[in-house]
Amino acid sequence: MNLSHRDTRLAELMDDPGCDPEQLRRTLRRFALVNRAVSHWGSVYRSHLRPLLGRLGRPARLLDIGCGGGDVVRRLARLAHRDGFEIEALGIDPDPRAIAVARSAKTMPGISFFQAYSRTLVDEGARFDIVISNHLLHHLDESRFEELIADSEALTIDLCVHSDIARGRLAYCAFAVGAAPIAPGSFLLVDGLRSIRRSYTPAELRARLPRAWAVERPGAFRLLAVHRAGAPPDRG
Repeated sequence: MNLSHRDTRLAELMDDPGCDPEQLRRTLRRFALVNRAVSHWGSVYRSHLRPLLGRLGRPARLLDIGCGGGDVVRRLARLAHRDGFEIEALGIDPDPRAIAVARSAKTMPGISFFQAYSRTLVDEGARFDIVISNHLLHHLDESRFEELIADSEALTIDLCVHSDIARGRLAYCAFAVGAAPIAPGSFLLVDGLRSIRRSYTPAELRARLPRAWAVERPGAFRLLAVHRAGAPPDRG
């Protein structure tokens, strides 16, 4: 398997509007297990979100762009609640099938899910203390990537964190082995491996982002694109 370059020709099965709906539901629900194991949102919460929540002195508004089944935003809300912080969280996704799964899961007060693109919220003048996404960047072509970054800067008051996979052979092999037991009846294994092949290396992601953004490594096989308030937009 050649992982020296992003394979943007690959399409994920779950992105097909005509894919099997039951397999899609299983995939979205099982992503919670995958994200818990590999996404490092617990450490990202401790290093990035919790310090900000402590400074705000009020309930924080959080937006999850491309929320899928909603497991990441629910986990962050639980972590914040455990630490005595309140979060008003919104998860958005353009796919109504994902929103249906997100709304069907048990959730906490203050969390809602809505079918929308980020540009819809920009046009409405919405602002959020924290904007996040998980496994979204590698899905986007060049123009949609630039739109997401611009929308994120417009929507973010304090902190934006886009988390994704760091492409590499070890990540590919580890996922192939680790996901196999929970993959049957879903698109999890095929789409996960395709995601890795579509994802970025640190240098590639750094080259795609404006200078006001930072690229960080929160843990094995992960990348963060981070933008903080006070860093002026710069497309140069």
